[in-house]
Amino acid sequence: MITRKNASISKFIIHKVGNKFNSTKNAFSEKLVEFDEASYELMLPFLLRPFGSVVQSYRFNHHANINLNEINSYSAQIFSDENAFVEISKHIVTHLFEQSTSANIKTGDVLIAMFEGIEYNDMTTNALGIFKIENKVNFFQTYLENDSYDVLVQKGISSKKVDKGCLILNQGDNEGNIILTVDNNNYDAQYWINQFLNIKYADDSNNHTQQYIDLCKDFSEDILKSTYGAQEKNNFLAKTIDFFKENEVVNVERFKDELFEEDKHKSMFDDYKKTFENEQNLVLRNQFDVSERVVTKEKKKIKTDIKLDTHFSIKVDIDAPDATEEYLERGYDEEKKMHYYKVFFNEES
Repeated sequence: MITRKNASISKFIIHKVGNKFNSTKNAFSEKLVEFDEASYELMLPFLLRPFGSVVQSYRFNHHANINLNEINSYSAQIFSDENAFVEISKHIVTHLFEQSTSANIKTGDVLIAMFEGIEYNDMTTNALGIFKIENKVNFFQTYLENDSYDVLVQKGISSKKVDKGCLILNQGDNEGNIILTVDNNNYDAQYWINQFLNIKYADDSNNHTQQYIDLCKDFSEDILKSTYGAQEKNNFLAKTIDFFKENEVVNVERFKDELFEEDKHKSMFDDYKKTFENEQNLVLRNQFDVSERVVTKEKKKIKTDIKLDTHFSIKVDIDAPDATEEYLERGYDEEKKMHYYKVFFNEES
């Protein structure tokens, strides 16, 4: 995640990208945008706000040579020679156009910007931003005609969120430049991240923690809930988050020992882990450092409600991993031929 309190836009240009499948063409600007104060004050947070909550970062990828990655090459040219900004920005749009391998991929405005004063993990750097606006919203425009006001409907860019965007920092590590990205119109998961940017997750604690929590979430949904019910699913997720909060380093064998009492459940988890790795085309580490920021983010996203078909729901506190075992009992009533939950408590509030 970045901090934008000292950030500024030094260069900004707008192009339009077409789609080769519907015969729409690119349209290029020749000059930089010169902002007035009002539009600048609205544009800067509009572009950078999404990256304030992004935890995971990416690095450029290429099957043969990282220097052959187009966006890696274009960003390096801009960082070394900002006078090439306008011309290189056109190449970026052309590369984006070439990735429109489906009629479903939308045309739109491409906003390309150079930022100064981006703060990321205790360092300050400049960065290249690439944004694609795919959806326009209707808004009312009032105007004066013949001494009376009238209204018409126009289409424009919503200032609430960008559709697709990436921020390439002019800083990196032994894996290359640090890249942050967002995609709020994820109709084609391959298009933006894999085909246009060609990036991969960084090999760091954020990624390792995210992957393992994703595994646990999928296991709880696909195996535990379908086999044992929502109570077991929620209990497992609560204990998973609790384990990650209490340990700076996750050892997979210790994790299984603490969360599973029976060997058969460990075997079920191991089998599912192999399937998960094959489907996601990755190999999970057996030991890794925990990212507290990822755990905090994922904890907020986990839903532990038990929704029943009799118009009741039970909300379980994820910060109390032992509560469902101690105070929630699941059973089956032979007379009614229905499942039930029994909840124990001292006082109502």
